[in-house]
Amino acid sequence: WEFNGSFHQPSAFLMMGIPGLEALHHWISIPFCALYLIALSGNCMILFIIKKTQSLHEPMYYFLSMLAVTDLGLVLCTLPTTLGIFWFNMRRIGFDACLTQMYFIHILSFIESSVLLAMAFDRFIAISHPLRHSSILTKTTVIKIGLAIILRGMVSLLPIPFLLKRLTYCEKTELSHSFCFHPDIMNLACADIKVNVFYGMIILLSTVGMDFIFIVLSYILIIKTVVGLATKEECLKALNTCVSHICAVLVFFIPMIGLSMTHRFGKNIPPLVNTLVAYTYLIIPPALNPIIYSIKSSHIREALLRALRRK
Repeated sequence: WEFNGSFHQPSAFLMMGIPGLEALHHWISIPFCALYLIALSGNCMILFIIKKTQSLHEPMYYFLSMLAVTDLGLVLCTLPTTLGIFWFNMRRIGFDACLTQMYFIHILSFIESSVLLAMAFDRFIAISHPLRHSSILTKTTVIKIGLAIILRGMVSLLPIPFLLKRLTYCEKTELSHSFCFHPDIMNLACADIKVNVFYGMIILLSTVGMDFIFIVLSYILIIKTVVGLATKEECLKALNTCVSHICAVLVFFIPMIGLSMTHRFGKNIPPLVNTLVAYTYLIIPPALNPIIYSIKSSHIREALLRALRRK
């Protein structure tokens, strides 16, 4: 412990695996390793195929590349600490290291939310204004959108580590997960955390919350456009291009909302439920997104088959 007058700051936190199942951590690590392997190989495959296939150099696939890079970042942020606990029972993480991991996990989550919004905008333009799609979403515009997404995430979350460092912490230093999460760290403090709670809620609502609202609005406009199409076949064809994105949105936002609710309002929820929701939020989307897009996108599927034939 570092002591300065009445200010207490722990030198490290203790992370937790799956509560009540500590004796089975070695066996539980097997499905986690499988999910991490699928996430790493699947997203790398998506990036490789898009880079090597000239016909996929379009806005939709540029945004998919951003999603894949973000998912890789999330996996690499949590993999060392999660498998470190399951394999070697390495529960200790330094205070500053914990804040750094927390910062990047939240940044990447916010970036993923914004990328999903950009993909919804891309689908809206492609369906509502197909002839102007390439002129509206040029390569330069896509790059600017990507930079704006990264900048928004970095700037909006920059005060969070400093707000946590100013707090005085109690003797309890055990986190609820095998990774560092803002509400989890904040709740270990003995000081007044109203500023942290208020700022965290404002940032969450103004970024991820607004992204979700605009995604819903985009699909309302898409449905309105699709309903006006001449034939049923055209309507189904247009909607079919959105299925992968809708699945990615649901896979990301449902666990994220569930995790936020359990941390803020679920004091009586069993720790096991809270832990499973957290793992679902951080591991399942990176593993499922490549599978979803590989199955639903004929262009990616065909490019993958061509690459396998060449090998």
